[in-house]
Amino acid sequence: MSERWARRLLSGYRLAGSVAFPVMGAYVAWRSSRGKEDHARRRERYGRASQPRPEGPLIWVHAASVGETIAVVPLVESILGYGINIVLTTGTVTSAQVADERLGGRVIHQYVPLDMKPAVSRFLDHWQPDLAIIAESEIWPMTILELGRRRVPQVLVNGRLSDRSFKNWKKRPFIAEALFENLAHVVAQSDVDGQRFAALGARPVSVSGNLKVDTAPPPVDEKVLNALQRQIGKRKTWAAISTHDGEEAVAAEVHTMLHKRHPGLLTIIVPRHPDRAAALAEEFTALGLSVARRSNGDKVTADTDILLGDTIGEMGLYLRLTEIAFVGRSLTSEGGQNPLEPAMLETAVLAGRNVQNFRETYQRLIDRGGAKLVRDRDMLAGAVNFLLVNEVARHDMMAAGVVTVDEMRGALAKTLRALEPYIQPLVVKSRLKGPGGR
Repeated sequence: MSERWARRLLSGYRLAGSVAFPVMGAYVAWRSSRGKEDHARRRERYGRASQPRPEGPLIWVHAASVGETIAVVPLVESILGYGINIVLTTGTVTSAQVADERLGGRVIHQYVPLDMKPAVSRFLDHWQPDLAIIAESEIWPMTILELGRRRVPQVLVNGRLSDRSFKNWKKRPFIAEALFENLAHVVAQSDVDGQRFAALGARPVSVSGNLKVDTAPPPVDEKVLNALQRQIGKRKTWAAISTHDGEEAVAAEVHTMLHKRHPGLLTIIVPRHPDRAAALAEEFTALGLSVARRSNGDKVTADTDILLGDTIGEMGLYLRLTEIAFVGRSLTSEGGQNPLEPAMLETAVLAGRNVQNFRETYQRLIDRGGAKLVRDRDMLAGAVNFLLVNEVARHDMMAAGVVTVDEMRGALAKTLRALEPYIQPLVVKSRLKGPGGR
């Protein structure tokens, strides 16, 4: 299919308002995030750079949100070791904060341009990347076509296609082919993902495993951790993390069901979207529960029922306060959230059954005994109770999670091997030209 015909087709879908179509993901994400952006830098959304382009070869790396940003940090650090400049784009304020915390001034951060030709062209005219590396499932039609027109190699790393996205792509095979044929390489997370990309016309496709496995555990401020541990003392704890609408209420109900059996039980609830915290605190209080909000600096007292983790970038803190974690978006929502961070921090993992987006990871954890899926609130309460009572079983699950993560490592090395044909010429180019130019 010609580029011109592909552009016409894609424009038609845009005009039709098919916001559920996978390629519209970046645009929909922008629409839903308005009001939560860094207004001082909103011009970057239109491709207007806020920093000059450095001399020499440059790689554009994109990671949409927090999870993708954390996943690509080790990859970015490896590329920086070659002496190549990187402009890293993300789509949210929180992911920009993570990039700053973990990479600092070693990369140039910009907000990703909207997937509209004027914005993308303006971005590419300024940065002139020699290679584009895109993380996970960010498929933008105009960006991909414009990079293809400029003959900039594009590599999708940690590639993932959910059941829903794959089903939608299969309904539009001509569009899928027109886009995926522009990708120089797809490095998929799993065999299933690799097969799906290949079925949609991507060539070549390799499988690396999940880059998130090769990341370091989420960091923690030891002083803050020690202070909270002193406040909690010897109380039993469990956590519900990365929760979505409805799952916080389930966690509160589980707490009410268990606190008589376990006097002093503290439930830690960490919503995926902290901006819902005020409403959640009111909801818990209406149930007669005492709430300490982390964002307010509330102390955990002997009467506190729920520690509401409504801060950003402190997952490492919350997970170190417990040995049992329910991972959300799996009971009242679909797709699941990444269970790797709790597993690598020696936490027994529980989740609902709707974990399609992390199917292989959960299967590995379940097979090893590091995770258990629950059907509903009552089954969750039973699982938490069992783990609170049975120390041996709890510690076996914790140890199994760590072993599983260790067995899954290696995605970074495989990804770097796949990228080598595209990075090495840039290394040579940089050394030949020196610091003087492109």
